[in-house]
Amino acid sequence: MMNKPIERVLLLCIVLVLVSACSRAQQKIEDKPIIFNDERIRLTLDYLSDRYDLHQEKPTIEPRMIVLHWTVYPSLDQSFEAFKDPMLPNYRPDIKDISWLNVSAHFLVDRDGKIYRLMPERYMARHVIGLNHCAIGIENVGGTDETPLTQAQLESNIWLVHYLADKYPIEYLIGHYEYTNFESHQLWLEKDDNYRTEKEDPGEDFMKEVRNNTKRFNFKPIPKKTN
Repeated sequence: MMNKPIERVLLLCIVLVLVSACSRAQQKIEDKPIIFNDERIRLTLDYLSDRYDLHQEKPTIEPRMIVLHWTVYPSLDQSFEAFKDPMLPNYRPDIKDISWLNVSAHFLVDRDGKIYRLMPERYMARHVIGLNHCAIGIENVGGTDETPLTQAQLESNIWLVHYLADKYPIEYLIGHYEYTNFESHQLWLEKDDNYRTEKEDPGEDFMKEVRNNTKRFNFKPIPKKTN
């Protein structure tokens, strides 16, 4: 027979597991759509064709990867405005010569942890070079020294990874800063060897915590970067 201290510890563990499960079950996704009109569809199809040699009638993807990001913008409204319009704004001359398709992501997580779905999960978003054709993007508001990512955002990212990995055959979970590790991988389709941007988001510590809390999916290890 167990002694009472051990019974109390076991009971506490069970309660904590149940509270965690309930918290995940109660998490909600609110739709906050960016403009995905005929113009954006055309630009997305052109991107798939020009960058990846994928000639499609619809701008759909087969999700095999989740990529976590930060927006740098300090507020939800500023972050949303950056993604909303179909065409890239004039202040992004660094990537407009590649395509006029605006950057975006499938989800945007506010600093209080609220999750917003910006577009259909199986439509292509421009958020990670070389891998957009198979990647679902999650953006987090903030990411600067003044607005570091929050505990609420971390918990929502963990919840979202569970939600997506239960729904799609996700093989990889990566931070944006890890995308160039796939340059020699079969998933990599970008044709221009000079089209790269340096990224740090969403930070190694953030990725470590998300990975530690999503181990049950046994995501594949990130490929080693080749020189």
